[in-house]
Amino acid sequence: MKWLASLFLLFSATTVHAADSVWVQATATGYEARATSATAACPVLHTEAGDTMMTVRAAATEQFPQVCAAPIAPGARNVSIAGQPLAAPVANPTRILVLGDTGCRIKGAALQACNDPAQWPFPPLAAAAAKLKPDLILHLGDYLYRESPCPSGVAGCAGSPWGDNWATWQADFFTPAAPLLAAAPIVLVRGNHEDCERAGLGWLRLMGPSVFDGGCPPHLPVYTVDIGAARLAVMDDASAPETSVNRADLPVYAAEIAALGSLPAPVWFVHHRPIWAAISGPLNIPVGGNRTLIEASGSTLIPGTVELQLSGHIHSFEAINFDKVPPQIVAGHGGDNLHATPQNLRGAMFQGSSGVTVTEGLSVDGFGFLLMTKSSEGWTIDLYDVEGRQTRQCRFIAAANGNKPRVYCPA
Repeated sequence: MKWLASLFLLFSATTVHAADSVWVQATATGYEARATSATAACPVLHTEAGDTMMTVRAAATEQFPQVCAAPIAPGARNVSIAGQPLAAPVANPTRILVLGDTGCRIKGAALQACNDPAQWPFPPLAAAAAKLKPDLILHLGDYLYRESPCPSGVAGCAGSPWGDNWATWQADFFTPAAPLLAAAPIVLVRGNHEDCERAGLGWLRLMGPSVFDGGCPPHLPVYTVDIGAARLAVMDDASAPETSVNRADLPVYAAEIAALGSLPAPVWFVHHRPIWAAISGPLNIPVGGNRTLIEASGSTLIPGTVELQLSGHIHSFEAINFDKVPPQIVAGHGGDNLHATPQNLRGAMFQGSSGVTVTEGLSVDGFGFLLMTKSSEGWTIDLYDVEGRQTRQCRFIAAANGNKPRVYCPA
């Protein structure tokens, strides 16, 4: 009867239309193929092991198309959806693309010129990044910034959709990110712009790492992604404000940070809001720190299993080494308006009383992204600009021979 099942799949499959999006993402249960579908039936996921009918993850609404999903078995190759090729997961990725904060800001008087690539460069940036052929992509959160209508007469954002709906998700992420989504599987971190007061429902429907039930939980549990050389621990910190303490979620954050110590080392702690990072304060003094997460880290700070922290949120590139916690890379310079950050981050003043200080740290101006490439000596971190030109190189050196892990960025 296998021929009958195959015949059923053949005739019940739908095609992928130009308005649909298809991608592969890491989830709490492994890698999963996702597809939006403008038709009633979900498309077919094909691998060399056979065809699988994708199932409905989220039903269509007036604001969103149907979202379909299907798990991808480890080791699968030749992955496609209704004839459109997808990038299969790599067991031990050695080329990891890192970017974040890619949307175009339209909120009240804050108007970014979404129609001008010089002002909102995510479309050309994504195309340039895809040409580097990464094995895995880390998006560190904040995808949708178009929260208000573009005022009449403002040419820079004229015609832009806004709000948490499919048209805006297409404009701010899925259409410009199409080359990236075709190039490699992606880890999609939840940012503060994907909290429940903003684009949380859309993010959970389209990108959430767990089952979508139609609701909007303010916090999702940590999940892990094995990348061979390390284990990513992906935390949802959308409800962890910087300048106040979220007392309701504080015990959850404290438990999740402490639980990182039970994971097999080495761990890369991946989340949107950095715990210790900085922007320019008065007299250009670096100031920052997340009060909720600093208090959640407590006196024990970050468990010793963690060797690297990766975050977005601050719209800049930062590489920071500390006296008491693992090094921090910030990559939030993917498209939204840039933040002013001091070039030298030593002497940064952090909120709270963690006692953490910066031993060495820098920021680099301009829009761009990172490519982390594994070698026998560690990880090379190449910085690229919007057009895909390498602008600087750093290195991440893991702990060895009694030395702490370090991010090194020579002049």
